[in-house]
Amino acid sequence: MVKSKLLLFLLIIPMSILMAQEEDAWVYFKDKPNENSYMEAPLTMLTQRALDRRIRYNIPLDFKDIPVEASYISAIENANGISVMAKSKWLNALHVRGTVSAIDALNTIQINGGNIVASIEFADKTIHVSGKSSKEFIKRKPENKLKLATNFNYGQAANQIQMLKGEVLHQNNFTGEGMQIAVIDAGFPNVKSLPAFQRIVNNGQILGGYDYVNRNPEYNTGNSHGVSVLSTIAGYIYSDDEIATNDFVGTAPDASFYLFITEDSNNETPLEESLWVEAAEEADRLGVDVINTSLGYYEFDDTSYNYSYSDMNGQTAFISRGAEIAFSRGMLLVNSAGNEGNNAWHYIIAPADAPAVLSIGAVDKDRFIANFSSYGPTSDGRIKPDVCAEGAGVYIINSAGTIATSNGTSFSGPVMAGMVTCLWQAFPHKTNAEITQLVRESAHLFANPTNQEGYGIPNFETIYNTLAITEEVIDEETIRLYPNPTTEMIYFSFPNTTSNFEVSIYSTLGQLILVKGVTITDPKMDISFLPAGIYFAQIQSNLEEQVLKILKQ
Repeated sequence: MVKSKLLLFLLIIPMSILMAQEEDAWVYFKDKPNENSYMEAPLTMLTQRALDRRIRYNIPLDFKDIPVEASYISAIENANGISVMAKSKWLNALHVRGTVSAIDALNTIQINGGNIVASIEFADKTIHVSGKSSKEFIKRKPENKLKLATNFNYGQAANQIQMLKGEVLHQNNFTGEGMQIAVIDAGFPNVKSLPAFQRIVNNGQILGGYDYVNRNPEYNTGNSHGVSVLSTIAGYIYSDDEIATNDFVGTAPDASFYLFITEDSNNETPLEESLWVEAAEEADRLGVDVINTSLGYYEFDDTSYNYSYSDMNGQTAFISRGAEIAFSRGMLLVNSAGNEGNNAWHYIIAPADAPAVLSIGAVDKDRFIANFSSYGPTSDGRIKPDVCAEGAGVYIINSAGTIATSNGTSFSGPVMAGMVTCLWQAFPHKTNAEITQLVRESAHLFANPTNQEGYGIPNFETIYNTLAITEEVIDEETIRLYPNPTTEMIYFSFPNTTSNFEVSIYSTLGQLILVKGVTITDPKMDISFLPAGIYFAQIQSNLEEQVLKILKQ
């Protein structure tokens, strides 16, 4: 009798544990009740720099820019057994944690007599809102996926720049100045004190950051993976000795940076995807130009959360959906393809599967594909990775501040991100989509892409020389207009040395059509009434007289 009771007790305990298991889920809301009030005050949503980017690329504000309704957040936070872990205005969702029954009960929450929840998506796809699950709870020891090589060797970072012909951009003074990059990673310990970063620290090029994992404004902490990633873009150890072997210059040494921590290097959970989306939304709010991410997801500590290859379609993973929205806001996204090439799962990982993301594979110094570099295609048949850069035996600065070699698409990604940033600095009137496509088209395998290398290794010299002939290379002291071509409005930039000027629009036959004064407070001109065709804008300022061609569509 005692034995049977004991057996019954042992059977009941696992069932109670099963019922109490906490799950991760995304709760999506039906609407945003205060949409109109936010639309009337855009600076409550985005900084002026972000709004300027929207104007430059003709990207209107929309529903996704509106913050998640505060009363909805409070209602979920106050629900029994629920912890709110993250939020996303783009997806109008909260990332929550609780038991299946507690999360399921959120469907019944009402405000002003109406349900607020549109749908609930569990991270474990076998769970339905009914609360039933067929999964087994199997935990495995977390793996450190942020591995750095320990065979440190001194040397220069020249090859990883010259392979891409990126030195041509630097020689033409396009080194990232005036551009902003958000590096989203696992941590940046001692970045403020390491000598290799003193140049960007002293020049005020680190604009800020945030630790989303610990909800802490201090970003000078965490896993040192982010330090090495940042070094390939911003590291700077330089001497006047032309034959010095211990110099190091990143691919965009004059850019400015936000440093965001979203990766918990001790755990692998779906929450990290949501934290990444939060950081990307903040990058958008701040007006960042380029996001670099050397992270990716397909496998989690709880294997029931794992993605399948069919999920690598750019539409399934929460982080990939967020990345697509980030691109739609006007930012350019560069993501490492992944280091799964030698594994049974050898595919690219999220968000590198997103169509708009420039996904980067790794090659060695001799331009041969690295065997660890993840490859495609995506499950829906798209070419991924997009392009490649040096990531095998690549030079980095490690956590000790020492120049070393390492391996990983973690580094080929930021090497490329820095070069893309410099290119966009040279041609800021190009959209993120145009810059991304130019990079693809310049690569050596563009006509015959492969699953391992995508379109191959880009050539930034080719891009620059082609555009320099057909486009206006931007000088900081030159007034410029955008977008061009345009359908309605043209906007003008203001060099530091001028505050207003007069613009006269002429037809190709020399007929004066319109004259308008342009000021900082009104930097635009409406030409929607003009027929499609070519026009010339004569600009009179205290600098000089300029004539720019306008294509009206």
